[in-house]
Amino acid sequence: MNILFITLDQFRADCLSVAGHPVVRTPHLDRLAREGVRLARHYSQAAPCGPGRASLYTGTYQLNHRVVANGTPLDRRLDNVALAARRAGYEPTLFGYTDQAVDPRDVSGPDDPRLQTYEGVLPGFAVELDFTTHDPSAWIGWLRELGHEVPDDSEAALLGEPGRPAEHSLSAFHTDAFIGWMGRQTGPWFAHLSQLRPHPPYAAAGRFATMYDPRDIAPPIAPSPERHRLHEGLLRVLPAPGDPVEMARVQAQYFGMISEVDHQLGRVWAALEAAGQWEETFIVVTADHGEQLGDHGLIQKAGYFEQSYHVLGIVRDPRQPQAHGGVVERFTENVDILPTLCEAMGAPVPAQCDGLPLTPFLAGEEPPWWREAAHWEFDWRVGNILQGDHPWPWDRRLERQSLAVRRTTDAAYVQLADGDWLCFDLAADPSWRTNLTDPARVLPQAQAMLAWRAQHADRTLTGLLIEDGGVGRWPE
Repeated sequence: MNILFITLDQFRADCLSVAGHPVVRTPHLDRLAREGVRLARHYSQAAPCGPGRASLYTGTYQLNHRVVANGTPLDRRLDNVALAARRAGYEPTLFGYTDQAVDPRDVSGPDDPRLQTYEGVLPGFAVELDFTTHDPSAWIGWLRELGHEVPDDSEAALLGEPGRPAEHSLSAFHTDAFIGWMGRQTGPWFAHLSQLRPHPPYAAAGRFATMYDPRDIAPPIAPSPERHRLHEGLLRVLPAPGDPVEMARVQAQYFGMISEVDHQLGRVWAALEAAGQWEETFIVVTADHGEQLGDHGLIQKAGYFEQSYHVLGIVRDPRQPQAHGGVVERFTENVDILPTLCEAMGAPVPAQCDGLPLTPFLAGEEPPWWREAAHWEFDWRVGNILQGDHPWPWDRRLERQSLAVRRTTDAAYVQLADGDWLCFDLAADPSWRTNLTDPARVLPQAQAMLAWRAQHADRTLTGLLIEDGGVGRWPE
């Protein structure tokens, strides 16, 4: 069985047209949802990219992997999806990037080039196409060969995408590389296609830059007049455009990027079918985090609102056609992806995993032990959104600059590490603008948050007793 693991960067779930978006068109993702299983309530566990991907790749919550910022080292003791694939007999191959900073215990000293950027490669991957914002040379060189004048800076090059044909986009370049590689494989393969789009800058490629008329796009959710101080801080750091015309332009470009990357996925589906591998390939598509897109006055990803964490999730297991077209309404999370891929590959699920295999849902079943809420975390110690610099390491006020969210069907409880809290009444107001203050309703949410954290303490060796040669579950 081939394994195709696809991430789209900064793709919020409600932009999937099959999920009911009135404007955005995603026919190829829609097709995958019809021929697979769509995870309607699927959530990333952290933001920005490095923390979110650490949860995705290791199957652990931020409270365990402790990647709290872009640049926080990923602890080498943690297992990950690439290492699991290697144990299963694959050579996992990367197209794109993984945004995982090297463990400093594995470098030769401060001159090691891996200490110059957080955009490292997850241990275990073979790299077929490396794209980071620090080294976009392969794509830029390709554009220059096609006759385009392109600056060396990757963001400047991406801003020029509306003026070039969509066939010359970064997403097209990644897709070409994957399709070419796939055609050279002679046995089962594992590929991680990590597409940058619809990540900023907000500039869609070619014809997709004009696909959506800003006048057809609904305005975002306005910020509540009564706001937490963290929300106020984020409005200073990541403010959405205040001009409604400019905000609509940003939305139109974001939607265009989504449709363009969807088009590239259609090329992947066609290549799999042409090679006779559509029914031989297990496919997962998700995102590392979402996008505020102007909601609550914010842009990009940060804070506690679910627009930054509710992401697309689609899984297609060709061996389970009885479940195809199904929609999972239970809460699923990116920490579930590693356990799911392990079971698809016939490999043991690492003991570290906080997530659960989605395998029962892929067979059309609903497990009775499933979670009743989604969870995510956000740490802003690097941004200094609320406070000034603090001496390191004994001034522990930095540890107060984090939060955790527990989101159920009718409420969202936010616990901040400084002791403050928020609770939103989603049954009365799904826009996250109405606070719950009744202790009888808030206390159970706080208790459930505490229980969640207690139940997900590190379990690497907790399942093993040192007696009679070692009894229990051995770590992988």
